[in-house]
Amino acid sequence: MSGYPSAVTDQTWPWPTGAATGIGSLPGTDIAEAQRIVLGELPVLPHLPELPARGPGADLVGRTGGLLVELPVELYAARWRIAPRPGRDLRRARDLMERDLDQLAEQADGYTGPVKVQVGGPFTMAAALELPIGGRLLRDPGAVRDLTDSLAEGLRGHVAALTRRLPGAAVLLQLDEPSLPTVLAGRVPTESGLGAYRPVPGPDAAAALRTVIEAAGVPTVVHCCAPDVPLEVIRSAGAVGVALDLGLLTELDPLGEAIDAGLGLLAGAIATSPPSAGPAPTSAQVADRVRQVWDRLGFPRSRLARQVVVTPACGLAGATDGYVRAALAACRDAARRLADEV
Repeated sequence: MSGYPSAVTDQTWPWPTGAATGIGSLPGTDIAEAQRIVLGELPVLPHLPELPARGPGADLVGRTGGLLVELPVELYAARWRIAPRPGRDLRRARDLMERDLDQLAEQADGYTGPVKVQVGGPFTMAAALELPIGGRLLRDPGAVRDLTDSLAEGLRGHVAALTRRLPGAAVLLQLDEPSLPTVLAGRVPTESGLGAYRPVPGPDAAAALRTVIEAAGVPTVVHCCAPDVPLEVIRSAGAVGVALDLGLLTELDPLGEAIDAGLGLLAGAIATSPPSAGPAPTSAQVADRVRQVWDRLGFPRSRLARQVVVTPACGLAGATDGYVRAALAACRDAARRLADEV
């Protein structure tokens, strides 16, 4: 494809040159060990790991639900829904988060670089949470607005809590929005499976995301591990970057336009589980994959290691401990390789 003008040569992004990070989830139930792995393998851009194997409240929806303000959630028939009052499920989710933050404060004491935290975005939450009367929040635009405002307020407190524990660190927020493309396209099925909820217009989605991003008050990336990532919506919302799976890219032009406009890229360049035969990809192979996409976009190599963060394709909750270490190390060393080429 044709190259793009180097319009953002003086721009900076909220991560060091040659950075790598994880997307979020890891296997197991030992948060102390998970944080040791992340801090050891990803020293310049660690993230707060999520361990969904710990059960309800450690999953994406329950964990984010614990951050909501004046909108309590509970488990009902193995699904999260809005509750009439705070209860045991909400206390568990909040307790798990508090323990995670306390453990991070202990292990990363004195850390002064960027640290990434992940929460569910408003539309993925609206597509997953159920109303007390049944049906997803997505069916009610007023409920989606309430959820967005509640999440925005909750993230103010979440960022403040992390900043108190790591006063020298700079928080980078990641909004996980795997459901965003289906929400925009009107493809989220109703409970009967016979219909789908109305599509959310792109400008409305961008406005809701912007509400959350501005309330958090820190640089924010949007992660979407799905085809057809809505890059224009994400950019319009004020995100500093997008996290996506390079293996799901079908058209490069929209990504090129977004990068040319200054959007950072968290490039998912290594699979979430090992290949059926053979070891995990090497750092050289991971670097090659990122470099090939960048070169096809036509951007100068001098921008690559500044604008791009190397990551796994998505969370690693289903991987073995050995593969997790190998994958994170490959991302880290690939990012260093790309930085050394500048």
